[in-house]
Amino acid sequence: MTTPVLSPKKAPEFQPFIPPHESRPEFTARAILLGCFFGLVFGAVTVYVGLEAGLTVAASIPIAVLSISILRAFGRASILENNIVQTTGNAGQSIAAGVIFTLPALIFLGFDLEYSRIFILALIGGWLGVLFMIPLRRQLIVEEHGNLTYPEGTACADVLIAGEKAGSFASRVFMGLGLGSLYTLFQNEYIFKAWPGTPEYQPDFGPAHILKGASIKADATPEYLGVGYIIGPRVAGVLFAGGVFSWLVVMPLIYFFGKSLAHPLYPGTVPIAQMGPSDLWSTYVRPIGAGAVAAAGLITLIKTLPTIFAALGSGFSTLRKGAGAAARPIRTEDDLSMGVVVAGSILLVACMFIFLEFKPVPGAFTGWAANLAASLLVVVFGFLFVTVSSRIVGLIGSSANPISGMTIATLMATAAIFLVQGWTAPAYGALAISIGGVVCIAAANAGDTSQDLKTGFLVGSTPRLQQIALIIGVVVSTVAIGFTLQLMNRGLEEFRAMAQPWDLNAPHPGVAIQNDVRALPKEFAVESAGSSKSVTMHPKGDYIVLNALGSPELANGKYLYSPATKRIEVQWISGIGSEKAAAPQARLMATVISGILSRNLPWGLVMLGVFLVIGVELLGIRSLSFAVGAYLSIGTTLAIFVGGMVRWFVDAAVKKAGEEAESEISPGSLYASGLIAAGGIVGLLGVALKLYESTVDKGDILNFPHTFLDHQWVSVVAFALLAFSLYHFARKPLKK
Repeated sequence: MTTPVLSPKKAPEFQPFIPPHESRPEFTARAILLGCFFGLVFGAVTVYVGLEAGLTVAASIPIAVLSISILRAFGRASILENNIVQTTGNAGQSIAAGVIFTLPALIFLGFDLEYSRIFILALIGGWLGVLFMIPLRRQLIVEEHGNLTYPEGTACADVLIAGEKAGSFASRVFMGLGLGSLYTLFQNEYIFKAWPGTPEYQPDFGPAHILKGASIKADATPEYLGVGYIIGPRVAGVLFAGGVFSWLVVMPLIYFFGKSLAHPLYPGTVPIAQMGPSDLWSTYVRPIGAGAVAAAGLITLIKTLPTIFAALGSGFSTLRKGAGAAARPIRTEDDLSMGVVVAGSILLVACMFIFLEFKPVPGAFTGWAANLAASLLVVVFGFLFVTVSSRIVGLIGSSANPISGMTIATLMATAAIFLVQGWTAPAYGALAISIGGVVCIAAANAGDTSQDLKTGFLVGSTPRLQQIALIIGVVVSTVAIGFTLQLMNRGLEEFRAMAQPWDLNAPHPGVAIQNDVRALPKEFAVESAGSSKSVTMHPKGDYIVLNALGSPELANGKYLYSPATKRIEVQWISGIGSEKAAAPQARLMATVISGILSRNLPWGLVMLGVFLVIGVELLGIRSLSFAVGAYLSIGTTLAIFVGGMVRWFVDAAVKKAGEEAESEISPGSLYASGLIAAGGIVGLLGVALKLYESTVDKGDILNFPHTFLDHQWVSVVAFALLAFSLYHFARKPLKK
């Protein structure tokens, strides 16, 4: 008796929402213009929030929601138009994420954030991310439709389809935007400052000074509340656990064991007994956190190695299959040609080479051969990690994409090559950051590009038009990203008076003279020690800029030395890297590069972070979230944790009522997106106002009077009310 052979059933072919044979308005002028506007706005907001919190959240869903409402007001809008808007606008968020993870490291290595450098590197990286995704689209998006879900892209498609069916979500985003903006106007320390923006409590019990050196505080901003809600209670809790460990365990221990030391303990420059919580955090906790983030990123990368190898195999097989394509495909399968990909890649290599050749990092004289090699490294690593990123986000989403680990691997390989060549000056570290930055930006943009193309696949858009929209979005968003970086770095910078004798001719390890005249500001306001008053000074060449990196005598940063008094008279604290804009990933990249090239870092502290992460991994906890939390200020992680707790209460109420669980398009998530946008936009306005005040030599232009609201308990109550509004609107159903 023979067993009959059953032929496998062929899975039904997927049908998009708009069939291939149907044509609707898609690549219209209003869609591109609105998408460019959102690219500028959300690119700037992502830079602001990412530098503060070390986290980014997807912008495609709030952009889609806002697009549906705005285009509807101007007449009947096509779902394909709304998809082009979110595709164009989302490029700003993804490019900004890659930029803030890497390029601010130039500041930590002692170099300025030149706008032209940021713009060119972001443009090259963004275009690479789009171009390299083109030959992968059919394999990853179409042929593996059932295997790779691309969660953010699928959720965005659900929003667009619901909007086409007359569902309305925009009111919830606008509600969060309105209330969040009103709250931030009164809370922001650079605008009205009606109440303290960061309520703080420093425990110090009894004569034994129990928990001296610890601090409990919260940056009570709407963007942190919204971020915590969106990432959920588990991730927010792990982040806060890292903050608790650093600020309530490690820092009190450092003070307890070090308070009796009469001399500074490296890398500190003053005795521990004279340090406050912020000093302990910046001096000792940040190196531990940097080691923890580096180890967690590499562990995450190692865990995804099987996926990486599978992605590479799929990518190369896709290229081989695509080589023989000739006939023009149907509308929903019409991609930009491989000729565009190849020609574009060659052009970008040439642009990178020309940029490095004619605008090199000051002090890095590598020659044309090395610049060409660096340009080729960008393409090789770029294609490798674009392929990895595109596949990983299809499995686990953009938020879990191990971009940091990929960038660390790129930087380690690049720095190792430089070390063999003997290129160990700080300028070569900046060159390595330039290479790693382009790769990181390409990987970040490729992940979000994949999500956008998945959305387009589900709704029935034309891939070629989406890819053109992405290229346009990259160009426009980079304009805002570079400007926002410079605005935050200058707007948040501080100058503090010092009087430290200094022999400029004596050897000082880790301290170098910065000869670039652009490094010296035209004027600055110096805060006198122990006084809130400041004095505006015009240097007129009277100072020499010193840059300290890994010095046993000076904390990392810039200083102004006066040849007349032979003293360091001013400490120049950059805005990026301060507690208000910690930029943890960029600090990590600078630590990795400097550690390999100079071999002059507090490796004991760094290795403490490494083994801390190993212990956390053994407990079965996501170590990357814990490591980022251990690096950040507890003011950031506590505020994010509050948002996570609101989400926990909402989920519990939903479960009790037997309702549908929260998702990316739930009422609470949309309201939280509005809070994030409000905090970022109004916060940037506050930074711009502060920069304007310093430029015209006037303080407190708005001059909001001090009232009974100027108390820490008012800040706590106001933040609690904002959190309650999030809970209220999360439980209030959307109008259909």
